[in-house]
Amino acid sequence: MKQKNIAIIPARSGSKRIPHKNVKDFLGKPIIAYSIETALQSGLFDEVMVSTDSEKIADIARQYGAKVPFLRSRETAGDYATLSDVIDEVLQTYRDKEDVEFDYACCLLATAPFVQKEDVITAYNKLIHNDIDAIFPVVRYDFPIQRAMQFEGDFIRMIAPENKDIRSQDLTPSFHDAGLFYWIKTQVFNKQKMLWTDQTSAFEISAYKAQDIDTPADWQMAELKYKLLQADE
Repeated sequence: MKQKNIAIIPARSGSKRIPHKNVKDFLGKPIIAYSIETALQSGLFDEVMVSTDSEKIADIARQYGAKVPFLRSRETAGDYATLSDVIDEVLQTYRDKEDVEFDYACCLLATAPFVQKEDVITAYNKLIHNDIDAIFPVVRYDFPIQRAMQFEGDFIRMIAPENKDIRSQDLTPSFHDAGLFYWIKTQVFNKQKMLWTDQTSAFEISAYKAQDIDTPADWQMAELKYKLLQADE
């Protein structure tokens, strides 16, 4: 039986540091368009939808091929709502109002122009062929976190001084969330309501393919990175 998959792109209104962040122009088109187009181009999804509380965002999302069958509730549009809250609402609403169940869901962030269909497909294949509940891309820290420091008054101290004389290449690599997308098995998610379980996996991507976008300076850096990636193709 063919699996039924949904792409969920959360895009609420009300961004404070970057006004209208989710639909702001990014090198010629609204930034949310990149995630929508990548989801559609992957060929993996029966439904590509945007979860938003804004009619303006909904209209733009539809222009680029996404569906917006309902608007987000006031609870999940607040500052303290989590991605898990949003995904749970979407899956539950499809069950209750559309009588549709999905086997797998992929939450793609609206401000992730670096998402590439090949990475979405790679993660999906790993999810369905292995005993894991969820998977997302990670980026390697460019310097070992075991050598991290902190200030104590005017003085700088190592957090773990026992690592002071260990060569960087001999320390275990560490990673952080790339902030691009999260694949989940909905059967597990519906029980645990979490994106990250004890059976969550990840795969590494280049730091050039990820960029947090929280400030105008981040936005400029993201555009520079994107141009570099396009030049390399």
